[in-house]
Amino acid sequence: MKLTPATQLTEEQVNTGMDLVTKDGLAVETMVVLTGGTFLTALALKLGASNFQIGLLAALPTLTNIFQLFAIWLAQRYNNRRVITVTCTAFARIPLIVIGLMPFVFSAGTTIHTLISLLFFHYLFGSLAGATWNSWMKDLLPGEKLGSFYAQRTRLTQILNVTLSLTVSLLIDFVKTRFPEYETVALTALFLAGSVAGLSSLWLLIRTPEPLATVQPNNLIRQYTLPLKDTNFKRLLFFNGSWIFAVNLATPFLTVYMLKTMGLSVFMVTVMAIVGQLSGILFVRIWGRYSDKYSNKTVILICAPLYVAAMLAWAFTAVSASVHFTVALLTLINILTGIANSGINLSLNNLGIKLAPSGHAMVYLSAKNMVIALCSAAAPLLGGILADFFAHHQQIWMMVWKSQWNFFFVMSAILAMLSTRLLKKVAESGEERKGIVLEEMLLSFKARLVSVPAVLSRRNKK
Repeated sequence: MKLTPATQLTEEQVNTGMDLVTKDGLAVETMVVLTGGTFLTALALKLGASNFQIGLLAALPTLTNIFQLFAIWLAQRYNNRRVITVTCTAFARIPLIVIGLMPFVFSAGTTIHTLISLLFFHYLFGSLAGATWNSWMKDLLPGEKLGSFYAQRTRLTQILNVTLSLTVSLLIDFVKTRFPEYETVALTALFLAGSVAGLSSLWLLIRTPEPLATVQPNNLIRQYTLPLKDTNFKRLLFFNGSWIFAVNLATPFLTVYMLKTMGLSVFMVTVMAIVGQLSGILFVRIWGRYSDKYSNKTVILICAPLYVAAMLAWAFTAVSASVHFTVALLTLINILTGIANSGINLSLNNLGIKLAPSGHAMVYLSAKNMVIALCSAAAPLLGGILADFFAHHQQIWMMVWKSQWNFFFVMSAILAMLSTRLLKKVAESGEERKGIVLEEMLLSFKARLVSVPAVLSRRNKK
């Protein structure tokens, strides 16, 4: 199969490409679920990881985005984003295979240092592939369908995430209970299964059509200054960076908090994550529709206060000895977080694509990814250092915050709230006051409530 870009794509090719991109998202999501999140944290803790090492693992996926400059150079030199994406994706899967095979090849298994080193290369090549993939999608996907397409794709991947996470967590808890000596092997074997899913995405990427990119023959460093000269896009970078820093100051340690401090099982932690994902699934289509109808900025301004409220609520999870109260509060927190994150993540992605000019999309989006990389890497690393420090100075910590984790929850919420001020300076076509959008959402919700009895009445008559 030839992997050369097409000068022009037919409508049928575009539709086929959109279908393949959705399937690729499902394959990649399978890989991400099995090799990240709760299961990666559980494996790291089993291998004796410190809080700093947990923060480093959380930082790696975005920290490696700083190498995307090399991907842009490759794309300009060869003007074939599909080949670059496929090649880098293939290299990104190799470390997962190695991690998965280590317990079966070496009697000592793996160590936390080996795990971090191999995952660095996995995320490095994944970041290089992501740079060219983003530009590829910018030219492949119709702009007027962007919000609804990504909303549907996100919805499907989250449904898969929920199903797979629940099943695997039950399996891990079963192994932990019945065969505790094999828990580390079971967690490591997930990487082997994840690599199989990751390799299947290669075939889907190979078959996805690519429109020929317009290459700008400018100096690479000079091109990277373009987003910084674009006042509006620069404002987006400031907001995106500050928001990601605020979120990642606490988020990577929520799983650690639930597993170690609260003593929850892997299954219970997964259930809480699934509650958030289900909330996101229910709302992501709504956010996609409103981002297309109004603006991504409006959706973010509606969702951000929900996230802030949820993060503040984490500080109250240890105030009661009642298990029922704690579970109810955790459920509410994850519902709010799921609703908020589904709108924020979708809209931030769409806003970056929307504000990036077609001729320089790769440079603009890579600049955005690099800003995100620096901020999202700095936050968990700083958080890990502080957590390890205060773990050895508990008297000072407990006097001020009552719990060693409350500082991160409160600071994350405050910084997230302050960062929304930066978003208000970003201009986007079609933006509307959030009050108007909220009013329409409320009217739509009331209309659906009124229509339910009528529908039930017609069904009873039949």
